[in-house]
Amino acid sequence: MTPRGAGRTSRKPPGILGWREWAALPDLGVEAIKVKLDTGARTSSLHAFDLERFDREGSAMVRFEIHPHQRSARNAVQVEAEVVDERWVRNSGGIRELRPVIETVVRIGKERWPIELTLSRRDEMGFRMLLGRQALRYRAVVDPGKSYRAGRRRGPRRPEPSEPGSRQGGGGDA
Repeated sequence: MTPRGAGRTSRKPPGILGWREWAALPDLGVEAIKVKLDTGARTSSLHAFDLERFDREGSAMVRFEIHPHQRSARNAVQVEAEVVDERWVRNSGGIRELRPVIETVVRIGKERWPIELTLSRRDEMGFRMLLGRQALRYRAVVDPGKSYRAGRRRGPRRPEPSEPGSRQGGGGDA
């Protein structure tokens, strides 16, 4: 008998990450964003403000804004990206939504790899980004009892509530 997995090309063993991590989306200009690693979600999702679809030379495009820090509009990043697909996704309330899909690179710790992201309004969710199991496949194992195994945050700090650009109180942006 051949051992399970024999004959496969050698892959680097997956790293162990916590259920939440700090990540970067360098191709989108995001230095730091808190991400929930959600093995219950098939696809990854990014909270996109002011989503606008348009065409550029025959390619479907999307323009949107990312607020990388929860409860703050400070350090907003404006992005244009090509739409590579549209997918029906069930949101956390079980309702189906047709979402645009973009491709980008995620960096967690020292590792970086390409992912697909669906764009959605995540106003009432606790994280600006979910990294689903398709993006984690062959890359990471999630330890649900740990956080920030890849390291603490790098990049600009989140503004204090009294600073300009921050939002006071709970608000609708989680």
